[in-house]
Amino acid sequence: MILAGGRGTRFWPLSRKKRAKQLLALDGKQTMIQQTVARLLPLASPKRFWIITNDDLRPAILKQLPRLPKLQVLAEPLGRNTAPAIGLAAFLLLRKNPDAVIGMFPSDHVIADEKSYRAIIERGVEIAASGENIVVLGIRPNRAETGYGYIEAGSIFDGDALRVRRFTEKPDAGKAAAFVAAGNYFWNSGMFLWSARTLANALREHLPKTASLLEEIAAAFGTRKFATTFRRLYPKCENISIDYAVLEPRSAKGEQAGNIFCLPAEFGWNDLGSWTALHEHHTAKSSPAEGNLIQGAGVFVLNAHGNYVHAPGKFVATIGVSDLVVVETPDALLITTRQHAQDVGKVVKYLDEKKLHKLV
Repeated sequence: MILAGGRGTRFWPLSRKKRAKQLLALDGKQTMIQQTVARLLPLASPKRFWIITNDDLRPAILKQLPRLPKLQVLAEPLGRNTAPAIGLAAFLLLRKNPDAVIGMFPSDHVIADEKSYRAIIERGVEIAASGENIVVLGIRPNRAETGYGYIEAGSIFDGDALRVRRFTEKPDAGKAAAFVAAGNYFWNSGMFLWSARTLANALREHLPKTASLLEEIAAAFGTRKFATTFRRLYPKCENISIDYAVLEPRSAKGEQAGNIFCLPAEFGWNDLGSWTALHEHHTAKSSPAEGNLIQGAGVFVLNAHGNYVHAPGKFVATIGVSDLVVVETPDALLITTRQHAQDVGKVVKYLDEKKLHKLV
């Protein structure tokens, strides 16, 4: 189950409503969603892939992923966060095979070691299939990042997994530093594994109203009523993440009762959450001169350091500037610093408020 409905606002002006971050080739020739599918294909055939997106992005996704069944690329009538999205997959598969293990994967991650990545997923499938278990892939933090959720791990389970004590969403700088220092905290990668039955039962317990709606939608799948049922009922689902809806209340039951397990993942993970993250990712791979990453028809650099410039087709000259982010498209120009690149999404919010629809 690949979640591909986000707008990727922090990658504006390159990312737009109809060409969001997951449809961009930010790390190689393939787009982010193409890479996501390609690295999972050794684990399952194309007919076992499901994608949740929106009406703006579905046509481009179908074009980029022609091998996937069109009926299994679903467009949400209204964005309702990750709990209804992955919950719909659970109820759809529950009707076919309650024991099927569902993997939930964001569509915009970068994975360096794909062999290790698949091995960890296969181990997670074993744990998820062995009971009413929920498995989350945890990334060992290398800095006090406030933009990620954290997993507090407890006792060891079956050799390599860790029981989860609690989830904490995006802590402040002080808490993040304390978590990293403690040594038993992991970043929440947003990648989960569970059986269809486990997730459906969890939603019935924690989100009964939404679960009932999703079950009715799933019952209409494959019939003429599906499109109208989906559009009528899905917007009534609660707008909540799977973390808040299921994982936090489950973990509150305690290590032994919650049945949530963390698999520490060492496969070179990056969610490329901003232009700054993209700059850091590429400079770590290629070590360009003075840390400048410049995409243009020609380049002149003088006393410039740590800049990211995207201006394809144009000659780019950087003189005496440091840590800038400059991104040009035919209709927009972004100029910020790497330090403030997290705020780019505020530009999109402003454009939405001013109804400048052509720019989003």
